Amino acid sequence: MNFDKLKDKLEILADAAKYDVSCSSSGGNRKNTGKGLGDSSSTGICHTYAEDGRCVSLLKILLTNFCIYDCAYCVTRSSNDIQRAAFTVDEVVDLTINFYRRNYIEGLFLSSGIFKNADYTMERLVRVAKKLRLEHNFNGYIHLKSIPGASDELMREAGLYADRLSMNLEIPTESGLKLLAPDKNHQDMIKPMRFVKNELIQYKEEKKKFKSTPKFAPAGQSTQVIVGATQENDFQIIQVADHFYNNFNLKRVYYSGYVPVSNDARLPAIGAQVPLVRENRLYQADWLMRFYGFKANEILEKNNPFLDLEVDPKMGWALRNITQFPVIIQHAPLEMILRVPGIGVKSAHKIVYARRFQNLTMEHLKKIGVSVNRAKYFISVSNENTHLKFLNALNLKEIILGDMKSKFEKPFDNQLSLLNDATFLR
Repeated sequence: MNFDKLKDKLEILADAAKYDVSCSSSGGNRKNTGKGLGDSSSTGICHTYAEDGRCVSLLKILLTNFCIYDCAYCVTRSSNDIQRAAFTVDEVVDLTINFYRRNYIEGLFLSSGIFKNADYTMERLVRVAKKLRLEHNFNGYIHLKSIPGASDELMREAGLYADRLSMNLEIPTESGLKLLAPDKNHQDMIKPMRFVKNELIQYKEEKKKFKSTPKFAPAGQSTQVIVGATQENDFQIIQVADHFYNNFNLKRVYYSGYVPVSNDARLPAIGAQVPLVRENRLYQADWLMRFYGFKANEILEKNNPFLDLEVDPKMGWALRNITQFPVIIQHAPLEMILRVPGIGVKSAHKIVYARRFQNLTMEHLKKIGVSVNRAKYFISVSNENTHLKFLNALNLKEIILGDMKSKFEKPFDNQLSLLNDATFLR
């Protein structure tokens, strides 16, 4: 093996993979019986941090950056003058095993440019996962990127060896995709997602009847949309995400702010990068839909299509619906407590449990984990609240922002990390 050549490939194809952010492993539960290599259930794999704060890592690479498509937003587009490279199946397998044994990684995230055709590419991705599982007894986490247009047979085989499958929608709307990637067909992306959804349901039902039923993509499927390459507003993007959550049983939608890679007139100008805070706000809105009981059309409306960059979406909703506050903590239903800024999911459940035994005070809420400095404007403790008596949404927002600055609390738009999801909407 020529190690210098392999190193060059790794540098090229790892760099090309950085634009794909959808490499989380939430839900992986493949266990090691003691005879194999690796274990995705004991530690969990994600793209940055585990729940207890540990940083975990995947070998994140492309099989190749050769591609038959010329998508304007993609750095690996066929017309781009970049250095090209391609791994063999055995090279990816060897890298994964050797990196794992050296404790560099805990799993593999494998995507690819499309060379020749969809099935030719997908077949090689599947072969990598299959060799790792069957020949090397690798029980670590494997995330495979689904290739648009791949056959049902290959997608089924991919699900039997991968923990998670993901199909990137790329551009949120079909019209946007036609503008920037006219050679691609939106339905070619939808078809594999629908197939995986149906297979997940089928395997789950069969597992109830037969314990020997093999796992099929146990960590589910996810997708990624590029924000800001086309003119879609936040309302449209959230509606698209909501549609796929409801109709394709997705585990996660990832939002990736467009990084300028081309002077193409159809794209934003070089230097006009999407503000990171916009990407953050979309993740927060996504969290509201998935865990806080918000519907997509509550977060934004057609006549108010962009998320507020100064306050998070939960605070924005509270300010627009000020008449629903204050929430009486001692008696309000869980669903309403979850809508109070400063109260997270765990804290809301603790409140409902604790109030059965005593009348809760601000001090109790602070010990429970509530961000009292944010919540105090929207709650009533002991049936008293004076904060909202003479305030409307506009001056309350100004007071909250001023209070955050005066206490040296960084607003969320300055917190660049998306990694600790649990703190997003407290």
